[in-house]
Amino acid sequence: MRVLKLTVAYDGTGLVGWQRQASGTSVQGLLEQALARIDEQPVTVAGAGRTDAGVHALAQVASCAVGTDLPTDTLRRALNAMLPAQVRVLAVEDAAPGFHARFSARLKHYRYLFVDGPVLSPFVSRYAWHVPQALDAAAMHAAAQHLTGTHDFSGFQSTGSEVAHGVRTVTRASVETLCPPDGMAAALVVPAGSRLIAFDISADGFLRHMVRAIAGTLADIGMGRRDAGAVARVLQERRRDAAGATAPAHGLWLVRVDY
Repeated sequence: MRVLKLTVAYDGTGLVGWQRQASGTSVQGLLEQALARIDEQPVTVAGAGRTDAGVHALAQVASCAVGTDLPTDTLRRALNAMLPAQVRVLAVEDAAPGFHARFSARLKHYRYLFVDGPVLSPFVSRYAWHVPQALDAAAMHAAAQHLTGTHDFSGFQSTGSEVAHGVRTVTRASVETLCPPDGMAAALVVPAGSRLIAFDISADGFLRHMVRAIAGTLADIGMGRRDAGAVARVLQERRRDAAGATAPAHGLWLVRVDY
């Protein structure tokens, strides 16, 4: 069998997430259905990250074993012809035997988008969390620096997870205000009086809802509801009720996976 590496982008709106579910449309399910038609047999696809319902991806990575000998460019075109427009296969590559999208991954990079200000553009409402009041991005960035390094992130994990432990290593965490170009592009994304703010985080792995729980805590800090030491306290106490609320899924993006 031939091992393929797929790079996939998707708009998570209306999807049940990456993972195949008993009901609803998943990215994994859509890819498996399309690949099964091409390969004329069932195909199981593994993803680098099991993004939740409503979460988006710029470059999710998937792997699978197939029997077809079609060229990779032909496979990409065939898959995109079968998939809905909100899911696009950006690249198909032949991978080494034993490659696995999840277990071979070294780092995963996520971005959470906020829009602060009185009005949220209808053209970005599905892709960023609207916070009506101004956020203190500098305070959020300072608090995010406590995340870097190896810590037990159990305090930022939702209940119901079956992982053995909460220890993960974060290599980068930052909060910055993004400045879109002038003109129509800026007006489409951020109306006057609003800002697009990004929280970026890279780690060797993530717990269930970890990024969204951190984003919710940072938003509280940005709004002045929590002090700058809140993130450090959650890491020390490892209690979910010490952190902020879980931020909405539609603001979260899987940006890239490194191998």
